[in-house]
Amino acid sequence: MKIVLAIVSTVLALTASAQDYKSFPMWNPKLSIEQRVNDVVSRLTLEEKVAQMLNATPAIPRLGIPAYDWWNEVLHGVARTPFKTTVFPQAIGMAATWDTNSLFRMADYSALEGRAIYSKAVEQGRTAERYLGLTYWTPNINIFRDPRWGRGQETYGEDPFLTAMLGRSFVRGLQGEDPKYLKAAACAKHYAVHSGPEPTRHSDNFNPTAYDLWDTYLPAFKELIVDANVAGVMCAYNAVDKQPCCGNDQLMNDILRKQWKFNGYVTSDCWAVDDFYKYHKTHKDATVSAVDAVVHGTDLECGVTVYKTLVDAVKNGLITEAQLDVSLKRLFTIRYRLGMFDPVSMVKYAQTPSSVLESAQHKAHALKMAQQSIVLLKNENNTLPLSKKIKKIVVLGPNADNSIAVLGNYNGTPSEIITILKGIQNKVGSSVEVVYEKAINFTNDTSLVYADVSDQYLYEGKKGFKAEYYSNKDLQGEPAVVQTEAGVDHFWQEGQQVLGNIRANNFSARYTTNFTAANDGSILFEVEADDGYKLSVDEKEVLNAWTRNRWGARTYRLKTEKGKTYKLVLEYWQGEGKANVKLKAGNLAQLNYASLLKKVSDADAIVYAGGISPQLEGEEMRVDFPGFNGGDRTTIALPTVQTELMKKLHATGKPVVFVMLTGSAIATPWESENLPAIVNAWYGGQSAGTAVADVLFGDYNPAGRLPVTFYKSDSDLPGFSDYSMEGRTYRYFKGEALYPFGHGLSYSNFNYSGLQLPKTTAANKAVTVTVTVKNTSKRDGDEVVQLYVSHQTKSKAPVRALKGFKRIALKAGESKTISFKLTPEELSLVNETTGKYYQPKGKMQISVGGGQPGVKNKTTSNVLSSSIQVL
Repeated sequence: MKIVLAIVSTVLALTASAQDYKSFPMWNPKLSIEQRVNDVVSRLTLEEKVAQMLNATPAIPRLGIPAYDWWNEVLHGVARTPFKTTVFPQAIGMAATWDTNSLFRMADYSALEGRAIYSKAVEQGRTAERYLGLTYWTPNINIFRDPRWGRGQETYGEDPFLTAMLGRSFVRGLQGEDPKYLKAAACAKHYAVHSGPEPTRHSDNFNPTAYDLWDTYLPAFKELIVDANVAGVMCAYNAVDKQPCCGNDQLMNDILRKQWKFNGYVTSDCWAVDDFYKYHKTHKDATVSAVDAVVHGTDLECGVTVYKTLVDAVKNGLITEAQLDVSLKRLFTIRYRLGMFDPVSMVKYAQTPSSVLESAQHKAHALKMAQQSIVLLKNENNTLPLSKKIKKIVVLGPNADNSIAVLGNYNGTPSEIITILKGIQNKVGSSVEVVYEKAINFTNDTSLVYADVSDQYLYEGKKGFKAEYYSNKDLQGEPAVVQTEAGVDHFWQEGQQVLGNIRANNFSARYTTNFTAANDGSILFEVEADDGYKLSVDEKEVLNAWTRNRWGARTYRLKTEKGKTYKLVLEYWQGEGKANVKLKAGNLAQLNYASLLKKVSDADAIVYAGGISPQLEGEEMRVDFPGFNGGDRTTIALPTVQTELMKKLHATGKPVVFVMLTGSAIATPWESENLPAIVNAWYGGQSAGTAVADVLFGDYNPAGRLPVTFYKSDSDLPGFSDYSMEGRTYRYFKGEALYPFGHGLSYSNFNYSGLQLPKTTAANKAVTVTVTVKNTSKRDGDEVVQLYVSHQTKSKAPVRALKGFKRIALKAGESKTISFKLTPEELSLVNETTGKYYQPKGKMQISVGGGQPGVKNKTTSNVLSSSIQVL
C-alpha cells in the first residue's frame, strides 16, 4: 500500500510540476537570458542534459521544452525544407557578384523565409523535424584552395579577404540587428583547414605551417567570430597536427575560446566525433571520443550516436556533469536568443508572415544576384550581345535544360526553375526559331534512347509497379504505404514528404513488376539513384549502386524473348541528402554528328551550355565518371567530349557562344583560344536561365568577377592533398593563369585616374587610398573596383593580396571617386614562425583597378599602382 501511495504521490507531483512550469524563472521573459538559461540547466536530469546535446533534441514535457532539431541549411536560400523557398545562386556564384550588399540582402530574405517556415513548424507541432529550425549550418567559409574540391562551390572562393567580407555580410544579414533576439543563427564552417579531398576527409590529417594557418585558413573565421559575432561554429572532419578538429587543443581551446573568446556554440560536423576512433584512430572508443570532444568545447553532436555515451561517462567519473553544463548553457542561450521561450508578441521576427515565402521581392533579388554573378570571360569582336532580330538560334548541351544544375547543392525547391533553354525561349518569344538538342552527356556522347514500355509493366492484374514504402532505410517490417505506380520516376528534396508520414530522410522503397517482352532481342534498363539501390531480374541481382558499364551509366542489358515475362524488383534506400530514383528502358545510341551539324547549318548563333554540374561534383558523392571521383574532380580539364563537339560546331563558321555552368574553375584552353564568346554562369539558382538570356541579348550588362583562379591545366596545380599554399591561388601562384582571380569583362569600358595615397606612413597606422573611376562608354554598367597590396620584402609574403573592393554602378560617361581605408592589419604580413601579424618596414605597392595588376587579361583599360614607404 505504501508503495502504491508513493507512486501516486510521485505522479501527482510530476503532474503539478508539468502544470506549473510556466512559473519557473526559465519562462520569465523579464529576467535576463543568462538567469533563465542557468535555471533551465539546473532543472535537467543527467539523461536530459545529454539528450539536449544531440542535434535531434527530444521534448521535456515536464518543463514545457519542445523537441528541436538543430540541423538546418541556408547556403543560398532555405534548403531541404518541405516548403517552397527562394533559391539564390550557389555560394560561389554569389561570391562572383563581389557585392556585400547583395549578399546581406539575400541572407536577410532567407532568414525571413526561415522564420515563416519555423512558425509553421510550431503551429503544426513539427519542431522535432530536421530542416525546419532556425539554427543554420552556414556559411561555408573554407578557402577554395584547389579547384578539384567538389564542395568548393559552397564557398566564397580562394581569397581570405573576399571570403571574410562576404561571410561577414551573410552573417549580419541572417542574424539581424536586434540587440536581444537573433533573426536566425548562422554557423561558420568547417573549422578548420578543410577543403578536400572528399573520399578521405574522415581520416585525413593536415599539418599546416603557422604561416599558412594564420595567413590563409583562419582569417575568415576570425572575422566572423570576432567581428561579426556569428552564433555558431562547426568543427571539421579532418585532423590538424594529428588531433581531430573537434578535439583539437590549438584550434578549439587556444584559438577559438581563449584568443577569440568565442562564447557561442560549436557543433560537430555530422558523425565527425565517430571519426575519432573509427578513422583517425586517435581515441580508443566512442566514450573517450565523446568526452574529449566536450572537453574541447564541442557542445553539440550532429549524428546522435557518440554523445549518448556521456551518461555513463559522467557516472564513471570520466567527465563531470558541470562540464556538460558549460555546453548546455551555450546551447540554450542560442535558443533563448532566437526567442523560442518567449511569447510571439515579444519577438518581432516570430511575427513574420508566411507570405514572405517566394515573395516577389525575394524572387526579384534571386534574379538580380544571378545576373550579378555572371562572368563574361571572353567576348571577341563584340559577339555578345546577340541581336534579338536573329531568325534561328540553336541551344545545345547537357546543361541547356538541366534544372538540377542551376540549383547547385544544399538547395531549396522553388516553385519555378528557369533553365538556360527556357530563359532563351522566354527572351526571344515566337519570333525566333529556337532549336534544342541535348546532344551529349557531360563525359560521353552515348545516351540511352528511351522507349515507352509502360504497357509492358503488369503486376497482379494492374498496369505498372507495386510500390512499397518503408519508414526505415532497411526495408524492414511492414510497409507504411503500398500503392500502384505507372513507373518509377521520383525526385524528392531531402526532408520533403514522400508519402503519408514518410519523409525523404532514412526511408526505403521496393518497386515490383512483371515485364513482358514485345520482341526477340534485348533491352537496356537504366537506374538513376542518389543513394543505395539494387535491381533484380527473376530473383537474381543484376545491378546495384556500385556497378557501372563502360559508359559510366548504371545499366543492365536484358536479352529478351517475345512474349516472355520477367520479374523486375528495384529496391531503393536513402539515408542523407536528396532522394532520386528512376528506372528507364531503351537502347544506347551514339550522337549522330552529321545530323546535328545539319540542324545548325542555317543557325544565326549557337549557344552551347556545358561545363559540369552538382550531379558530378559535391559532398562525398558516389560518382566515378571519367575525370571525377567521390564528389571531387581528378582533372580540371573540360571533359574531352564537350571540346570535341564545340570544335565541330566552330568549324561550321557559325558564332558559338559557350555558356559554362560550374562550381569551380575549369581549364578551357582550346575554347579560350578559338571561341568568340565564353560566359561563366556558375549554378545560378532558380532564375539562372533568365539571367543568362539577359546577358546574351544585352538586357543586362555583365560585371561578375572570378572569385577563383582559372588555371590553364592540371600541371599548374600542386598535389590535391598538399595543404601548403605554395603555388596555390593567385596569391602564391607564379605562373600565368588562363583567367585570373578578379577577371571579368563588361559591355562598357572603364578608366581609372587620380590615384592618391601617402608616399610614407608610420607602422600600425591606417592608410586612405582614393581613385576616380569613369565609365568611358555609351552604356551604363557596373564596375568592380579592386585594391591589391604587394609587399616588397624578402620575408614570406603573397605575390599580391586583395585588401579592398567595391562594386559600383556608373552611368554612361559618369565618374565616381572611390575611397578605401586600409587598417594596420590589412597592411600587415604573417610571421613565418609565430603566425603573428606584423607590419614590415620598407616599400609596398598598392594597385587599384578592375582586376589584378601585371596580368594580361585586364578587365579595364588600366590598373593604377603606386608605392608607399613604411617607416
